[in-house]
Amino acid sequence: MVEKQTPKYVTGMMIYHQAHKEHEGINSAMSDVDGIAKSLVDCVFTVHKNLGPGLLESAYEACLIEEFMERGLKFEAQKPLKIQYKSKLVDVAYRLDLVVEDKILIELKSVEKILPIHEAQILSYLKLSEYKLGFLINFNNRLIKDGIKRYII
Repeated sequence: MVEKQTPKYVTGMMIYHQAHKEHEGINSAMSDVDGIAKSLVDCVFTVHKNLGPGLLESAYEACLIEEFMERGLKFEAQKPLKIQYKSKLVDVAYRLDLVVEDKILIELKSVEKILPIHEAQILSYLKLSEYKLGFLINFNNRLIKDGIKRYII
């Protein structure tokens, strides 16, 4: 039996983690973005089913990471995002909540209502990064299906 690896932390931030070896076949089979998206949405539903609404964003992120590890999904949490300004690369300390399989950006919220500024945030992150697909997920909904929005640029 393969032991579950624990995430590695550097200065309080989680960095790249690949789940146990027994899931390598799953990872290669999930190279298609729609399959990855379906799997991550399943993870979101599982976390919300177990926790419900009303917690802090950080609690949902931690539990979502556990789900990703259980399913063998490759991810990065709190991934730094630099921006290009004129001819310079500027580190402005933006952090992407989660990036799954180096293909899908996830922005997490736990707010009463998604506002236009939240939508502008994920769209800006998508434009500034190399990712074309993103999910804005608000866990503070009675039904999580009402809290998931998909964005493609």
